[in-house]
Amino acid sequence: MLKRGALHGIKVIDLTRVISGPFCTLLLADMGAEVIKVEPPKGDNVRNQGNFVGGFSAYFSQFNRNKKSIVLDLYEDKDKEALKSLLTEADVLVDNFRPGVLSKIGFDEETLRKINPKLINASVNGFGSEGELSQRPAFDFIAQAMSGFMHMNGSDQTGPVRSAIPISDLVAGLYCAFGIVCALQARNHTKLGQSVETSLTSGLISLMAYLSSEYFVTKKNPIKTGNNHPILSPYGLFKTKDGNIAVAPANDKLCGVFLNEVGLGDLLKNKIFLNNSLRIKNRNKLNEIINSKMCLRTTDFWVKKLNKAGCPAGKVFSLSEALNSKISKDTNMVIQSEGPGNRKIKMTGFPVKLSRTPAKLFRNAPELGEHSEEVLSGLNKKN
Repeated sequence: MLKRGALHGIKVIDLTRVISGPFCTLLLADMGAEVIKVEPPKGDNVRNQGNFVGGFSAYFSQFNRNKKSIVLDLYEDKDKEALKSLLTEADVLVDNFRPGVLSKIGFDEETLRKINPKLINASVNGFGSEGELSQRPAFDFIAQAMSGFMHMNGSDQTGPVRSAIPISDLVAGLYCAFGIVCALQARNHTKLGQSVETSLTSGLISLMAYLSSEYFVTKKNPIKTGNNHPILSPYGLFKTKDGNIAVAPANDKLCGVFLNEVGLGDLLKNKIFLNNSLRIKNRNKLNEIINSKMCLRTTDFWVKKLNKAGCPAGKVFSLSEALNSKISKDTNMVIQSEGPGNRKIKMTGFPVKLSRTPAKLFRNAPELGEHSEEVLSGLNKKN
């Protein structure tokens, strides 16, 4: 195992703030890239949000670990020159400004190519950089609404439901990081940089591929199914004596295993439950029968019984249960940073495991401008 990360030697200039962009650069930093977070004098807004540990935002820490922070006012000429100097030796520039802002402050695509032909300039925006919606303000909630994602969540009773997490921000950041790594690989062959772009809406629309395939064939919006599966029955959440259980019998064989273990195997002989199509048509009746049986025993009882028989089933964990579960412990998905003044902040860990060059907590999230002198004095010496 090497001490350096997979992206060691890659220098990223990070102009992003809040979530979508910082999540992108976090993924690069976790894999060993040197990420220099360029903040305005007031800092990233997230520094002042969420819960605080020792006067430091845990929210900010989660998304900005493994980065350096410098302060530049990009509306000041001398600070623009400092950014220009940084870009001459950088591999990647990332921003999540509204389209056109970077050009307005003097760093349009043509200028960036002149500064550094090998530079990969990546951006995350709301609705793409072309078209009439490109200048609209964009937030995760709006992207969830306009991508079709929110419309498909929930049920007819609940109406549209948002994801509890800012999923469009996170997906866009993930796609942008993927695009950057692709562009870095392409540069190995072409010796040239290129632009990378993704948006909150396009990211979520791409995740709708499974449901979109149904629309493309039928020309009809898929039916909301809530916690039920759109093309399988029985499948979903069922009531137990002390809560709920998620059960996923993904084929006819597992359906038989599930119903037999619950003591309802004879239902498969019933003319309204003979096959999957009929079970979907009569889903409410089938779920009612299953619930009446499963509510007699505890969740733990059914989880053990069903999994032993080979039918996928699991308890619906609260967030605290998930973070403290054996799953999180076995996969090291909770880590802790230790900052000044014995400041200890827990955060989620690294989901991608590399055997030789793993992601690591190389450094704590930085104080505002913590590395300005280190980074900028180096530029002055070169100049």
